[in-house]
Amino acid sequence: MTVEKNINTGTKEDIFPVSTVADSQDQTLLAIQNLRVWFELRKFGFGHAGYVRAVDGVNFRLRRGEAIGIVGESGCGKSSLMRTILGLHLPTKGDVIFNGTKVSEMGTKGLRWYRSQIGYVQQDPYGALPPFMPIQRILEEPLVIHGIRDKDEREKRIHKVFEEVKMTPVEDFLPKYPHMLSGGQQQRVVIARAMILEPKIIVADEPVSMLDASVRVEILRLLRGLQESHDLSVIYITHDLSTVRYFSERIFVMYAGNLVEKASVRQILDNPLHPYTHALMAATSDPDANNALTFKEVPPGEPPSLVTPPSGCRFHPRCSQFMEGVCEVEEPPDFEPEPGHQVACYLYQ
Repeated sequence: MTVEKNINTGTKEDIFPVSTVADSQDQTLLAIQNLRVWFELRKFGFGHAGYVRAVDGVNFRLRRGEAIGIVGESGCGKSSLMRTILGLHLPTKGDVIFNGTKVSEMGTKGLRWYRSQIGYVQQDPYGALPPFMPIQRILEEPLVIHGIRDKDEREKRIHKVFEEVKMTPVEDFLPKYPHMLSGGQQQRVVIARAMILEPKIIVADEPVSMLDASVRVEILRLLRGLQESHDLSVIYITHDLSTVRYFSERIFVMYAGNLVEKASVRQILDNPLHPYTHALMAATSDPDANNALTFKEVPPGEPPSLVTPPSGCRFHPRCSQFMEGVCEVEEPPDFEPEPGHQVACYLYQ
């Protein structure tokens, strides 16, 4: 089995390969089809020792101009899924299809073009910005890498994107270094860098988790405004349902490498179906001070190892509604108990 490859060793130089996947007319911009991303383990550097099944059979579609939230606890595979969408990992199996073209078939030049179409907003803004570069050079670098040699054009783009992220007057910020900015300002620079190449998709990896509560609202409003003004598609990755509800139109709940529930925000919040989604809801902080000392019931145990995941439903060892002879036998497919609401749980077969 082929696992992670060096994406820079491709020999095809064509941006658009001969074989493409016909895109439907449903405004799908990005399609994830039966995606598996496995990483090989070795014993002391020698000998095969199994695979880490970080992403193991994920399917979804992202429409143009749509914001989706991918929610799950640490270690569930969110980051590996994100890096595969960004083109940093190649799929072990399955496909990432952008605008009808398989990313794995794009070749070296095509992959560079594809990466210009996806902006990336990191979780830690200070760690994401090189401390030895002034802000102007940080924003110029992706423009130079992608062939924009005209200095006036670069300055025009930098000024435009800085005005969009509310970093004005622009001239006051461009000579500064990252450590001279506040956390909120640093994250605005990260967002500006993600927008500088005018992408079609933004991948936001917990973009507000390291910011103060008051700044979080501003950054979420900024991202929402950019999405609407540029007709962007956004993939918002988080473990916190309290923020994703204000930003996304659909929520995908991820557990142990699988998507276990997919529905609109309102369906998830009003009628969560999967037992794991109930657990995430219970773990969400409650703003009511009267409930501060109330301990909610959460599933026992820890998430499973992705090297040796449980058979059948991967949540069944922790599930209070576990059905013996069913849940541990075979992995559940997606059931649809109501229109647009899919859940991988035998309770709804």
